[in-house]
Amino acid sequence: MKNGESWQAAGMSFTPITSAIGAEVEGVDLAEDLSDEQIAALRQALSDHSLLLLRGQSVSPEQHIRFSRRFGDLEKHVLSDFCLPGHPEIFIVSNIVENGRHIGAYGGAKEWHSDLSYMAEPSLGSAFYCLECPSEGGETEFASMFAAYDALDDDRKTWLASQRAVHDYAYHYATFLSHRKPLTEEQKAKIPPIAHPCVRTHPDNGRPALYLSYALVSHFEGMSPEESRPLLKELTEFATQPQFTYKHAWRPGDMVFWDNRSAMHRACPFDDNSRRLMYRTTIEGDRPFFKTAA
Repeated sequence: MKNGESWQAAGMSFTPITSAIGAEVEGVDLAEDLSDEQIAALRQALSDHSLLLLRGQSVSPEQHIRFSRRFGDLEKHVLSDFCLPGHPEIFIVSNIVENGRHIGAYGGAKEWHSDLSYMAEPSLGSAFYCLECPSEGGETEFASMFAAYDALDDDRKTWLASQRAVHDYAYHYATFLSHRKPLTEEQKAKIPPIAHPCVRTHPDNGRPALYLSYALVSHFEGMSPEESRPLLKELTEFATQPQFTYKHAWRPGDMVFWDNRSAMHRACPFDDNSRRLMYRTTIEGDRPFFKTAA
């Protein structure tokens, strides 16, 4: 983490957004095919700051996909009805209704979460591109799980180091997304519950990050949901205190690229009479692990 100072790399400038999370990137056009040097600099900044903001972009779906693929293979979301026709790598987030149906995922994930944490190999990161957004509200809030872990007391760190949390999308969907049509049995079969360590080591920089959420974790292994839920709520509330967070107010042309291995996020409410249209690509990651310090 650069101590609040801007820096230059590969012809781009990087400026920290807060002391805990985020860097704004200038001097790059994502419609172009970026050099290996530029991608390496962006990858390093993403690992260190957990979130990159690139304003004023104008990219086609093909260019969005091309940029995202420089960081890894892309996921195809289990909710295939909300993927962009002809581009299954792009997941649409929108409240727009056309021909009597929502064109994208709507209602927003208003609880703190990390994308695809319920997979055996959760997402590396998500690249979220704004095409239309409300003039007020509809922000996305991000939390640094590096900073949250660092601020835990030693006893809590020791306890979490030996714990695993069960991430369960079907539980999350039924509990927090009941306004959408229910998951099919076929969809549920693709996403069985999976246990991950409660602290994960970032594979690029070795930093430990808290890895759980009240919304996507049903319980801790070896504990009942009734025992687990209050503790999950307490830990999520601790991790999302203002000093660990950044609230992004969207503008059309914004691309926000966040690291799901070290950040959580949530959608903020807005007037549903305002249009919101966002495209998201999700980059495949690897299995979470926790390596204790030697």
